Amino acid sequence: MTTSNYTMSMDTPIGRIVLESTGSELVGIQLPSPGLSSFSQSHELPLVLKSAAIQIEEYFARERKVFELPISLRGTSFQQEVWAGLIRIPYGVVVSYGELARDLGRPKTYRAVGQANARNPIPIVVPCHRVVASDGLGGYAGGLDMKLELLTLEGYHS
Repeated sequence: MTTSNYTMSMDTPIGRIVLESTGSELVGIQLPSPGLSSFSQSHELPLVLKSAAIQIEEYFARERKVFELPISLRGTSFQQEVWAGLIRIPYGVVVSYGELARDLGRPKTYRAVGQANARNPIPIVVPCHRVVASDGLGGYAGGLDMKLELLTLEGYHS
């Protein structure tokens, strides 16, 4: 997890996730993992965490396709460029690492795009699950079953 001032957990169809905030911006989402229960819940939750929880619930209920949250993506300039590209991928659309690299004007950097994608600190909101390998699903921090579950929620059929 990143260093942040506020955290909250919420149960979702993919398991319990932890939202992280500076107080004014969402800075992280930790996907379900075996050790996820060991964190401290913030007592006073800032509006950004409450809004994020509502919007994530709406997403899983298929009522929201675009997140409207203040976010802070901390990383290298290349990572930030890739993450900005992820945000532009529409709900229900899947692109390959190579297509994303070409869209960014860097066609030979598909491996680096994949590495930046894997370091996305705000999965789901910054939809790294919408990027797949040219020969299959590729990888995902939460595992391929979770990636397929998110894609299926958005109407993807493999």
